[in-house]
Amino acid sequence: MPAHISSAQFESHAAFDPRTGDLYFVRSSPEFRGWHLMLSKCRPSGWSDPQPPAFAGDGQEADPWFTPDGAHLYFISSRSDDGVKRDDLDIWRLDRDAAGQWGRPQRLPAPVNSVGAEWFPRLAPDGWLYFGSNRPGGLGGNDIWRAREDAAGEWTVENLGPTLNSEGNEYEPLPSPDGTSMILMADGGLYRSDRHGNDWLPRTKLGPGINVNGTEIGATFSPSGKSLLFSRDLKGTHSGEFFVWHITGAERWPAPCDEGLPNE
Repeated sequence: MPAHISSAQFESHAAFDPRTGDLYFVRSSPEFRGWHLMLSKCRPSGWSDPQPPAFAGDGQEADPWFTPDGAHLYFISSRSDDGVKRDDLDIWRLDRDAAGQWGRPQRLPAPVNSVGAEWFPRLAPDGWLYFGSNRPGGLGGNDIWRAREDAAGEWTVENLGPTLNSEGNEYEPLPSPDGTSMILMADGGLYRSDRHGNDWLPRTKLGPGINVNGTEIGATFSPSGKSLLFSRDLKGTHSGEFFVWHITGAERWPAPCDEGLPNE
């Protein structure tokens, strides 16, 4: 990534705004602590110096993700809610109107959010919102869950079961743009699961070309699904840095800032 984005801190969890090309990401300490959302805009001179977005709260915040139409932005936050200081991370959503203006961040209700921590909310094409959580009722420390809202505004939440979850930790589910596969971050790095009908097949670990040291995290697909952007802890002075895996051959994504929107 460009020098303005890459730093001695830990950069991860990139998300490109489909409407503006703005880059949102997480910056934390080299030890991956103290997560904060950052925003960099594509200028004629290149990426701007990252700054907290206007909606940034007073807690830890991470895991930004845009719906493909750019109308909604999901993220996690421990921000104060109506003056109440919170310790756990919950799922929040920003909605953008037809004029392109963002509303106020809204904390998703229970049972989507729980007494535990929620991670990495990602909306699949089938309408399910996938996320990680260490809430009660799972198979291990953190599990992959999904939630769906019905026409009456009621939410259903379910655990994805032993094909994706284990006695260990599963944090980050990333459905592919076409909904036929999923990349998930668990103990030891990144894994893949394919979909068969309504079921997810047992996960398999990606190869050593991707999982170099088990710190791979914060993956996002290109709009085509042909490339995957993720972060890896290089240790030493570089800490967390972005890497691109072109899954099915070369694809100019993310495009350099001076070539137009990064997700074109």
